[in-house]
Amino acid sequence: MKATFILASLAASAASLAVPITKRGGAVSITPHDKFSSSIGVLGCKINTDRVAYFPSSPNCDGMCIKVSANGRSVNLLHIDTSGGAFDIAYDAWNYLKTGQSATENPVEGGGFAATYENVDMSECADHIHTPKKNLAFSAPNSIGYVVGCPAGSWVGQNHALYNIQNSACTMGADEICTLDLAVSNQPSCPSLLGSKAALAGDEVWDVAYGTGKKVLAA
Repeated sequence: MKATFILASLAASAASLAVPITKRGGAVSITPHDKFSSSIGVLGCKINTDRVAYFPSSPNCDGMCIKVSANGRSVNLLHIDTSGGAFDIAYDAWNYLKTGQSATENPVEGGGFAATYENVDMSECADHIHTPKKNLAFSAPNSIGYVVGCPAGSWVGQNHALYNIQNSACTMGADEICTLDLAVSNQPSCPSLLGSKAALAGDEVWDVAYGTGKKVLAA
């Protein structure tokens, strides 16, 4: 009954998340974001956090890869968080589009500048996903609402992995894969205690600090 209730309650959100990919162009002002986060629980230790988008819309179950172009350069970004209205992108990606160099090599400061963007196939972001099978890694304790809300036939439905890691910065939990069988339970099954807050070492997530280009541990 619990599994049925979850599926029913998420049906509306699933419909809005699983719309077909549409290529969108047009000018936006992109701004730098130097603190990694993911509102849907994507794990920073399993992706390239220097290639992330924080856009106003919700991440789509079928279209999380966004190509942003400016100044004759382009980057492909994983859209794994929702902003309050700004078209934010990871500081390193912003710095590259502005200068042609990484923020760790030649960090610059500044506000938004004009760029265009379009949704592209998820294969264009494959290099940014660092799991063995190229499945996008989600927090098993905290991402079930989003994952279950994506239809089984969507990209997320077919290409996600649940890890027993408590937070997107990967500082707590266990680096182990969990399974989810909604016919049995609405809770993932993991080798160890689900949602453990034990300190996790070896899966550090690094931010590139704005203006300095220095790498600092994400919190």
